[in-house]
Amino acid sequence: MNILFLSVSFEEFVHKLSTWVWNPGLVMICLLAGLFFSCMTRFVQVRYFGEMIRLLFSKNNQQKGISSFQAFAMALSGKVGTGNIVGVATAIAFGGPGAIVWMWIAAFLGAGTAFAEATLAQVYKEDHNGQLRGGPAYYIEKGLKLKWLAVVFAIVAIIDFGFFGPPIQSNGIAMAFNDSLHLNTYITGAVLAILLALVVCGGVKRIAVVAEFVAPFMAIAYILLSIVVLCFHITDVPSAFMTMIRSAFGTHALFGGIVGSAISWGVKRGLYSNEAGQGTGATVAGAAEVSHPVKQGLVQCFSVYIDTLLVCSATAIMILAAQCYNVIDPNTGQLIFTTHANVAEPGVTYTMAAISTVVEPHVANIFVSIALAFFAFTTTMAYYYYAETNIVYLFGKGKTEKVAIWILRIAIVCATFDGAVGAASTAWDLGDIGVGCLAWINVIVILILSPKVFKTLKNYERQYKEGKDPVFNSNELNIKNADYWEKKDDKQESGNDIKDL
Repeated sequence: MNILFLSVSFEEFVHKLSTWVWNPGLVMICLLAGLFFSCMTRFVQVRYFGEMIRLLFSKNNQQKGISSFQAFAMALSGKVGTGNIVGVATAIAFGGPGAIVWMWIAAFLGAGTAFAEATLAQVYKEDHNGQLRGGPAYYIEKGLKLKWLAVVFAIVAIIDFGFFGPPIQSNGIAMAFNDSLHLNTYITGAVLAILLALVVCGGVKRIAVVAEFVAPFMAIAYILLSIVVLCFHITDVPSAFMTMIRSAFGTHALFGGIVGSAISWGVKRGLYSNEAGQGTGATVAGAAEVSHPVKQGLVQCFSVYIDTLLVCSATAIMILAAQCYNVIDPNTGQLIFTTHANVAEPGVTYTMAAISTVVEPHVANIFVSIALAFFAFTTTMAYYYYAETNIVYLFGKGKTEKVAIWILRIAIVCATFDGAVGAASTAWDLGDIGVGCLAWINVIVILILSPKVFKTLKNYERQYKEGKDPVFNSNELNIKNADYWEKKDDKQESGNDIKDL
């Protein structure tokens, strides 16, 4: 009895802490930050949309870092996960259809935030043992000169992505396969742990190669499936859109009373999925080898679009058009709306029910389980890279770093297995706590460092308008502590001096 009491108390405590971290203040500051960067960059995420695609597939001779496309694929791997299937369903269940509209708004504005943090990661990246490393910890220390805050961020990131994040992903996979194939969660957990160990032990290059092939394929396949489902419900799509829009702004008769929940859940799940403002996309962006920081900033904008405006939307519109969802008042726990479908529990069952309106239910369940497995597994790979980069930041070079990395590898494999056999609600709450803490720190930091972003963008735009392939020179812009670029600038100046002689 005492053990049960402690277990319930812990779950309640975690849930309350999650609610406290993800308070309306964080939701508001994330939206305002996105609006600020969008306006101050004159909506760079729209103006350079074509350039994003060109840069994504541009060929560079990478000697130390990874390509722009590999960085994009790794970022996409981190973004496209259980949030795109389970998280979207949860947002609809507790925020109503209107939550999806706010998810779109968060994504559009979040693209501006993603641009800013990725650009900063490139500006302040480092060459570490022949590999490029960057991210919030680096630009907090070098840009703000607050070493202690950089250390705090790195520690929180390691805990979040090494311990809190993986269980969310593996839990989603295990529950899906248990529902569709009645597969024991211990078996699923063991298989996931072994596969993850094989990938992460190969280091950054292996993660990049796996992500480069798997992430785009799984996203395209899932979107194509959603199109097929929508073709069977094409007459219901217009009404689904109208329900979303009216619910988002409080004019729908049934969902008007929970517009606050629609905003909160939509923004929270949107940010959780596309990761804008959390610093994760910035961590991957810092590993890319490009001639100018803005190039990778634009590529990271595109990854936000793919994740939320395509993959998340595919899930949402399928569920709403097929009418396979329930809406629950988050305050009372009472059903506000229910459909004929058997989807009593918010989560992956919503998506399974929607697809089963087109194919046999068992086949639909298997397909969703496989899609979820790919999504969640590649996300866990990205989580490892996020955590490893912060390990590298904390421990630097030498034996201590190697030992810490191996401890991390063991920990993330164990956390993945544990998540497969654990409780879903606690896993999500723990993940929300970690993500929320990172977002609080990172969003405030990039707002303070925003002048560096605008200066770097202005430099890129000037060269771009002159018909040049933009090249970054930190000395020319008087940006201090940009160690990687300063060394590069010194080499270029030395080379020019020799030519003059």
